[in-house]
Amino acid sequence: MDDNARPHTALLVDEFLESEDIRRMDWPARSPDLNPIEHVWDALGRAIATRNPPPRTIQEMKTALLNEWDHLPQEMINCLISSMKSRCKACISVRGEHTPY
Repeated sequence: MDDNARPHTALLVDEFLESEDIRRMDWPARSPDLNPIEHVWDALGRAIATRNPPPRTIQEMKTALLNEWDHLPQEMINCLISSMKSRCKACISVRGEHTPY
Protein backbone atom coordinates (compact mmCIF):
# COMPACT_ATOMS: atom_id res chain seq x y z
CA MET A 1 0.00 0.00 0.00
CA ASP A 2 1.16 3.50 -0.77
CA ASP A 3 -0.65 6.80 -0.71
CA ASN A 4 -0.71 7.38 -4.49
CA ALA A 5 1.39 10.51 -4.12
CA ARG A 6 3.12 11.42 -7.38
CA PRO A 7 6.54 9.84 -6.52
CA HIS A 8 4.81 6.53 -5.80
CA THR A 9 3.01 6.50 -9.14
CA ALA A 10 6.06 7.09 -11.33
CA LEU A 11 6.38 4.77 -14.32
CA LEU A 12 9.46 3.13 -12.79
CA VAL A 13 7.50 2.29 -9.62
CA ASP A 14 4.53 1.02 -11.62
CA GLU A 15 6.79 -1.22 -13.72
CA PHE A 16 8.49 -2.63 -10.63
CA LEU A 17 5.20 -3.39 -8.91
CA GLU A 18 3.91 -5.09 -12.03
CA SER A 19 7.12 -7.14 -12.43
CA GLU A 20 6.73 -8.36 -8.84
CA ASP A 21 3.00 -9.03 -9.26
CA ILE A 22 2.18 -6.52 -6.53
CA ARG A 23 -1.30 -5.02 -6.74
CA ARG A 24 -1.76 -1.42 -5.70
CA MET A 25 -4.66 -0.52 -3.42
CA ASP A 26 -6.59 2.64 -4.12
CA TRP A 27 -5.59 5.02 -1.36
CA PRO A 28 -5.98 8.78 -1.18
CA ALA A 29 -2.79 10.82 -1.49
CA ARG A 30 -1.77 12.81 1.57
CA SER A 31 -4.18 10.95 3.84
CA PRO A 32 -2.75 11.21 7.37
CA ASP A 33 -6.18 10.28 8.73
CA LEU A 34 -5.59 6.78 7.36
CA ASN A 35 -1.84 6.63 7.91
CA PRO A 36 -1.15 6.30 11.64
CA ILE A 37 2.59 6.26 10.94
CA GLU A 38 2.27 10.00 10.28
CA HIS A 39 1.57 10.43 14.00
CA VAL A 40 4.70 8.43 14.79
CA TRP A 41 6.80 10.65 12.49
CA ASP A 42 5.32 13.69 14.24
CA ALA A 43 6.18 12.29 17.69
CA LEU A 44 9.73 11.55 16.55
CA GLY A 45 10.09 15.04 15.10
CA ARG A 46 8.88 16.65 18.32
CA ALA A 47 11.24 14.51 20.39
CA ILE A 48 14.20 15.42 18.19
CA ALA A 49 13.25 19.11 18.36
CA THR A 50 13.58 19.06 22.16
CA ARG A 51 17.10 17.64 22.14
CA ASN A 52 19.74 19.94 23.54
CA PRO A 53 22.08 20.13 21.80
CA PRO A 54 20.23 19.21 18.61
CA PRO A 55 21.75 16.68 16.22
CA ARG A 56 24.30 18.46 14.02
CA THR A 57 25.33 15.74 11.60
CA ILE A 58 23.52 13.07 9.65
CA GLN A 59 25.04 10.41 11.89
CA GLU A 60 23.90 12.25 15.03
CA MET A 61 20.41 12.52 13.51
CA LYS A 62 20.33 8.79 12.71
CA THR A 63 21.45 7.95 16.23
CA ALA A 64 18.90 10.33 17.77
CA LEU A 65 16.06 8.96 15.64
CA LEU A 66 16.91 5.37 16.48
CA ASN A 67 17.08 6.25 20.16
CA GLU A 68 13.74 8.06 20.08
CA TRP A 69 12.18 5.22 18.07
CA ASP A 70 13.28 2.75 20.74
CA HIS A 71 11.61 4.90 23.39
CA LEU A 72 8.24 5.34 21.70
CA PRO A 73 5.61 4.10 24.15
CA GLN A 74 4.10 0.81 23.01
CA GLU A 75 0.76 2.10 24.26
CA MET A 76 0.89 4.89 21.65
CA ILE A 77 1.50 2.36 18.88
CA ASN A 78 -1.31 0.13 20.18
CA CYS A 79 -3.68 3.09 20.30
CA LEU A 80 -2.86 4.09 16.73
CA ILE A 81 -3.48 0.55 15.52
CA SER A 82 -6.70 0.09 17.46
CA SER A 83 -8.05 3.40 16.16
CA MET A 84 -7.99 2.29 12.51
CA LYS A 85 -11.60 1.10 12.48
CA SER A 86 -12.75 4.45 13.85
CA ARG A 87 -10.48 6.31 11.41
CA CYS A 88 -11.96 4.47 8.45
CA LYS A 89 -15.53 5.05 9.64
CA ALA A 90 -14.81 8.76 10.17
CA CYS A 91 -13.26 9.07 6.72
CA ILE A 92 -16.26 7.40 5.11
CA SER A 93 -18.73 9.56 7.04
CA VAL A 94 -17.08 12.78 5.80
CA ARG A 95 -16.65 11.38 2.28
CA GLY A 96 -12.88 11.58 2.37
CA GLU A 97 -12.65 15.08 3.76
CA HIS A 98 -10.60 16.01 6.83
CA THR A 99 -11.28 14.11 10.05
CA PRO A 100 -10.20 14.91 13.61
CA TYR A 101 -7.50 12.26 13.38
